[in-house]
Amino acid sequence: WKLSPMDLQSRVRWEQYTKAKEDTFARTNIPEAPWYIVEGNDKKRARLNIIHHLLDKVPYTDVDRESADLPNRVFNPEYERSVLPQELYVPKRY
Repeated sequence: WKLSPMDLQSRVRWEQYTKAKEDTFARTNIPEAPWYIVEGNDKKRARLNIIHHLLDKVPYTDVDRESADLPNRVFNPEYERSVLPQELYVPKRY
């Protein structure tokens, strides 16, 4: 962990930065594009909290669906599926 001269200067300007942040929120926080503040001291909990919060904002209702009969999948023996890099996959946590 290193502190730069700008980090030290920011301590002197803390109130100015805070006022600018509050002004930004007051001018730009609108119903169509709200700001959300998340406590970030514990990064894992912060990320989980914001994911949960955003998912709660999406209106969701169960939809009754009729069952569908799917046709058999067409198999092409010449097609060879590519192996995708592992980093493309979202880890299964739950």
